[in-house]
Amino acid sequence: MAIPLTPVVPRGTVLGDEVYTRLGEAILDGSLAPGERLRDHDLAEWLGVSRTPVREALQRLERVGLVEVSPHRYTRVSTPNSKAQADTLEFVAYLMGNAVRMAVVHAPDEVLDDAVAELGDVIAASRDDDYVRLMSTSHVFFAKLTKATGNVAIIRFMREAELAIRRNVATWRPLIECPVGRSATYEEFRDALTRRDGVRAEALLRELHGLT
Repeated sequence: MAIPLTPVVPRGTVLGDEVYTRLGEAILDGSLAPGERLRDHDLAEWLGVSRTPVREALQRLERVGLVEVSPHRYTRVSTPNSKAQADTLEFVAYLMGNAVRMAVVHAPDEVLDDAVAELGDVIAASRDDDYVRLMSTSHVFFAKLTKATGNVAIIRFMREAELAIRRNVATWRPLIECPVGRSATYEEFRDALTRRDGVRAEALLRELHGLT
């Protein structure tokens, strides 16, 4: 590992969660590169923690696919592959369609309005044909949409799987290439959410992700 990590400064969260997030973010930004060996004593020293939370974090990262382990041989950063990326994109698109259905049924007006407001930034990024900004604004919107479902199971799942999802959808590109047509579809999607029309909103979301 050529790039040491800075020590963890607890911010009121559980230490194991903080270590998990720090290591996961280091994998996402390339500080810990694909194929790089991960030694718990090095990581613990750099993060300024004991080896126990590091080992726990590595086990969690293995479960979500960011780390791979061969007992008594190595623990290393996994290498993204096209199968995992395609499967994750499909899974997330279906999952968010279900989240739309739940949110329009269960979310209080102010919570749903907060999520819908984020679509303004998504639409602006789409109009500018800015894929990087479209990805980042969509991430913020879907995080708020997940919260709007009020469903404990989906919220907990997304919290645990967020790092792996972000890594595997990094190569995503909009199916609708024309920014004008794509932005119009996003606007229809926003209108359907505002009307709490879950059926129409889900259909438009699937259209945007090629699941029609």
